Amino acid sequence: MSNVVLFTIITLSSIGGASAIILYFVAQKFKVFEDPRIDQVEASLPSANCGGCGYAGCRNFAEAIVKSENFDGLFCPVGGNETMKNIAALLGRQAVEQEARVAVIRCNGTHQFRPRTNHYEGAASCTLANSLYMGESACPNGCLGNGECVAVCTFDAIFMNLDTGLPEVIDDKCTACNACVKACPRNIIELRKKNPKDRKIFISCVNTEKGAIARKNCSVSCIGCGKCVKICEFEAIHMENNLAYIDPLKCRLCRKCAPECPTNSILEIGFPAKKEKPTKTEEIAIV
Repeated sequence: MSNVVLFTIITLSSIGGASAIILYFVAQKFKVFEDPRIDQVEASLPSANCGGCGYAGCRNFAEAIVKSENFDGLFCPVGGNETMKNIAALLGRQAVEQEARVAVIRCNGTHQFRPRTNHYEGAASCTLANSLYMGESACPNGCLGNGECVAVCTFDAIFMNLDTGLPEVIDDKCTACNACVKACPRNIIELRKKNPKDRKIFISCVNTEKGAIARKNCSVSCIGCGKCVKICEFEAIHMENNLAYIDPLKCRLCRKCAPECPTNSILEIGFPAKKEKPTKTEEIAIV
């Protein structure tokens, strides 16, 4: 009996030892080498894992940037230019600076300007509401107001204004991660160039309906009149599908377009109030 037990122990030990040797050689053959610089790059990233870079997370972005030959198409919006400079130093490359951007809400259809025609009682989801019906107003393109953009923002940079029913962006917190842009089924959120003192001029409307219909549904809707296009000296504004658009890269913030808009759909944000020109009577009095 003792011989049987001893034989069993020796047999099992031999099988275990042989298996271990086989597994060792298999592991060596299929071993995947990982560049140690990936860990260094990942440590330099802000660990937001927001997807703003176009990758699933910071680890995936670190792998992509180490394997690439240059920084073309690779940028961390949360870390910004400073983070990219640090990564470039680690990899011995040249970083290319990018202009800071910020999310902008291209809808000004508050309850005051866009009358409610019905009441939605379904799930509080913009995506679901958009697939089911037009919205609580007659505008087919305006904000649905369910705050899906707020839910996806991991930086607390966007909130719903209960008075207007529209989302608002906190510029100082916005990292241009693009999460809110992707979440909005109406495509009313856009990343635009961040100007000094957070100044902005943009068409706060995405309604492509024709003028009379658009204005009936929202009093501050763009009606496609083209007056802003004619007044712009820098060719920064163009018309497409009954809707004007201001190119943030061409716009010089001259502020000539806003006064021309008959529906006030062009918003000027962050500017000091314009000084009113004196009337003829006042000019005579001054003289």
